[in-house]
Amino acid sequence: MTLDHSPKTETSFGHPASEPGRGAPPPTSPPRKPVTRGRLTVRIVITLVILGLLGAGLYGFNSFRAKAIADFFANNKPPPTPVALAEATVQTIPKYLTAIGTLQAARQVTVAPEVAGRIDRIPFESGARVKAGDPLVQLNDATEQADLLAQRAQARLAELNLERYRDLRRSQATPQSNVDQYQAQLDETNANMKRTSALIGQKLIKAPFDGELGIRQVNVGDYVNPGATIVTLTDLSQLYINFTLPEQSFTKLSVGQGVLINVDALPGRDFEAKITTIEPQVSADTRAVKVQATMDNRERQLRPGMFANVRVVLPPQPNTLTVPETAVDYTVYGDSVFVAQSQKTQDGKEQLVVERKPVKVGDRLANRVEIRSGINPGDRVVVSGQLKLANGAAVVPAEKNPLTPPQTLPQN
Repeated sequence: MTLDHSPKTETSFGHPASEPGRGAPPPTSPPRKPVTRGRLTVRIVITLVILGLLGAGLYGFNSFRAKAIADFFANNKPPPTPVALAEATVQTIPKYLTAIGTLQAARQVTVAPEVAGRIDRIPFESGARVKAGDPLVQLNDATEQADLLAQRAQARLAELNLERYRDLRRSQATPQSNVDQYQAQLDETNANMKRTSALIGQKLIKAPFDGELGIRQVNVGDYVNPGATIVTLTDLSQLYINFTLPEQSFTKLSVGQGVLINVDALPGRDFEAKITTIEPQVSADTRAVKVQATMDNRERQLRPGMFANVRVVLPPQPNTLTVPETAVDYTVYGDSVFVAQSQKTQDGKEQLVVERKPVKVGDRLANRVEIRSGINPGDRVVVSGQLKLANGAAVVPAEKNPLTPPQTLPQN
C-alpha cells in the first residue's frame, strides 16, 4: 500500500477542495453591487415629493373644512328671539321718604287696682266695648262702708255740738275756745269721711275712657294686690305711627305733612296720616330723628303693634324718565338695559337688534324705575327675555308679555 503525500488543494475562499467522489462544492452568494450617489439622490427627491404632496393635501383639506364651517355658521343664523318691549316715558312721579314704623294706640292702659282687696264682682266680659266711667271690678269694701257710717254719725254729733256752743258764745256763756274745739272736731270728721269715701272709690275700678277691653286676667274671689293686671283697655279710634328717618331728612319734615301707610294684613291699601310730632333732638347712637304721625282709625281696621310701611309725601318730581322695573338688569358690575333698535340687513330688510346700555337708576314706584342717565325718552327697552340676549342679537316683539299677571288666578 502506497500513501499519497501530495498536498491538498484549496479553493479561492480558503475551503479545501472537494475531493473526487465527495459531491459538488457548496453554493456561494453573489457579490452586492455598490449603491451609487445618483441613485441615493433620486430616492431622497422622490421621498420629499411624496411628503410635500401629503402636506399640501392636508393643508388644503383643513382650509376647506375651516371655510365650510365658517360658511355654515355665517349662513345658519338663529331666528330672532321673541321679547316683550316697552317704551321709556317721561312723567311726573311722586316722591317719598320711606321708613318702617310701628302702630300704637293713642290711649291704651292696663287696668289695675290701686289698693289690695278681694274681688266681689266683675261686671264686664272679655272683648267688650265700654264707655268712660263704666264699672269694671268691685273689690270688697264692707269695712270701709261701715267706717263711713260711723264717721257720718260723728260728723252729725260734732255739727250739733258746734251749733250749741255757737249759741252759747253769742250770749257770752262760754269761751271762744270751746267753739273752736268743736269746729276742729267737725272738720276732722269730715276729712275722715272724705278719706273713707276715696278708699271706697278706689275699690270700685272704672273705665277711664271709651275703648275695647282685652282678655280678663282675674276671677271673682281672687285677692289682688296694687298694680296687678286685671284687663287691658284700648281706644282704637285713633292711632299713632312711630318711625325714624335719617338725619339728612330732617329739613324735609314738617308738622302736618302727609304720610301714607300700608300694612301686610291689608295689602294693596294705603291709609292716610299726618305728622304731629318731630323729636327736636337727633339720636346720638343712630343719627336718626324720631317722628310720630297720627291717623284716624274709627273703622278699626288697624291694630296697635302692627308693623307699617311708611311713606312721607314729598313734592312730586316732574319730567322724570321711567321704565318698567323688569327692564333693568341689576348686577355687581352695574345696572343696564337692553335697547331695541331697527337696522337693515344685507338683503335690505328692517330688523330689530338689541344693545346693552349701562344706566343709573333712581327711585322705584308702582313697578317702574326712575332712570337718571343712560337712555333717552322714547327708547324701546326689553322687559322680558333678557337671559337669551347679547349685544347685536336679533329680536322680534312678542305678542304678549309673559310677566303680565292674568286677570283671574287659578284656584285649587
